[in-house]
Amino acid sequence: MSTPFRYTSPLPPRAATGHVAEVYAQLARDFGIEEPVTFVVLSSAPELLAPTWALMRESLIAGPGDRTGKELAALGVSLANRCPFCVDAHTVLLHATGDHALAERLARGERPGNEVHARVLDWGERTRVPGSLGHEPYPFPAEHAPGYLGTALAFHFINRIVSALLTESLLPAGAQRFRAVRSIAGRALSRTVRRPARPGAALALLDLPDPGESPAWAGGTSVGPAYAALLRAAMAGSGLLDADDQDLVEEVLLDWDGTHPDLGSSVFPDRRERPGARLALLAALAPYRITDEDVAAWRRPEHSDRCLVQLVAYGAFLAVDRIESAFTRTSVRT
Repeated sequence: MSTPFRYTSPLPPRAATGHVAEVYAQLARDFGIEEPVTFVVLSSAPELLAPTWALMRESLIAGPGDRTGKELAALGVSLANRCPFCVDAHTVLLHATGDHALAERLARGERPGNEVHARVLDWGERTRVPGSLGHEPYPFPAEHAPGYLGTALAFHFINRIVSALLTESLLPAGAQRFRAVRSIAGRALSRTVRRPARPGAALALLDLPDPGESPAWAGGTSVGPAYAALLRAAMAGSGLLDADDQDLVEEVLLDWDGTHPDLGSSVFPDRRERPGARLALLAALAPYRITDEDVAAWRRPEHSDRCLVQLVAYGAFLAVDRIESAFTRTSVRT
C-alpha cells in the first residue's frame, strides 16, 4: 500500500499512549483532523511532536490575530519554501474560515484582491529571507505580532519537515486539485476552525522552559514558551553530528540569505564524505531536494527513524533560528 511517509514508518495514532496520545487528542479537538500526517511523521520523535503542535496551536489557532490573516501568512511562508503540500493545506483551511473566493483565487495562482490580504501574503513570503523585512511596518496590528510571527516560524519549521519526510500530495491521488474537493474539505473543518480556542492549553503537554527563554517578540503570550520548547527539542538533534559537522552546518546557516541552492551548490558537502552535514543542510535550505541516496548514505543500523527525524528537525530549526534572529519588533499601524 502507498504511504505518505518517505523514509520513516511511524506507529499509527491508534497505538499511541502517554503524551503522544494527548497531542493527538488536542489535534482532533482544536485542529479538526484526527490523524494529520504532518504531525504523525513527528511521532517517531515524541519530544519534537508536542512542541511543534504547541507552537502551531498557540500561534495560528489560539494566538492573537485574525485566523484568515494568519492562514495567509502561513500560505506565504509555504510558497516561499516551495512546499506544495502546505500550500494546498492552507488553501483548504481558508475555505474553512469561510473565505471561499479568496481561497480559490489563491488556488488559481492569483494574488488577493484585498490590499491588506495581499500585504500579509507578501509578508509571509518575504520572511524566508533573513532581514528582508527591516523596520517596515507589519501588515497587521502590532498587538497581533506574537500570533503572526509564531505562525510564520511554526510553518518555516513544518514546511521543512513535510518537504523532507512526506510526499507532496495533501490528499490521495492529488484530489485537492479539484475545487469541489477543496471546498468540501474546508467546510468539514469549518466548525473547528471558527471556534475560539483558549490560549495556553498546549503548554500542559510540554516540559516548560524557563520564562527567560521565551523570545521578546512573543510579548508574554503562550507563543513564547512553545517556541522556546521547540527550539530546545530541535537543537538536541545536533548530537547526531560530530563537532566539525556541527560547525560546518551552523557556519553555512549564518551566511544564508534565503536563497534556494541547487544540488550543485558548494554549500552541500559530498554525501560520501559528510552525509550527516549534507542531510542537515538540505533540511535547512532545500528539503525538497533530499533524495533516497542522501538518506541511505547517512543511515546506519544505529540510526533509527527517531534519529532521522531528529537530524532533519535540527537542520530545519537552524533555518528557523536564522529567520527568527532577523525579526525586528516595531510599533505598527495597519
